[in-house]
Amino acid sequence: MVQTGVWGQPGGHALRKLRAWNHHVQHLRCRIEKIFGTWRRSYGLRRMRWLGLTKAALQVRLTAMVYNLKRTAVLLTPETA
Repeated sequence: MVQTGVWGQPGGHALRKLRAWNHHVQHLRCRIEKIFGTWRRSYGLRRMRWLGLTKAALQVRLTAMVYNLKRTAVLLTPETA
């Protein structure tokens, strides 16, 4: 039988090591992926608007600034209860 999977047989050492690492970084990854998901969903970062690395980096930076400004406005508004 030919093994085509990268991680070998189910329950193998490599798979256990990967799951342990994912469990270790899950909290941080969740916080970061939420931001990138918002950028893709709400700010149009599914595709780059301009060609070239410099212009694409500018688009990402501008998106990050807009996201941070909107997020700051939300965090600074007082709650109405």
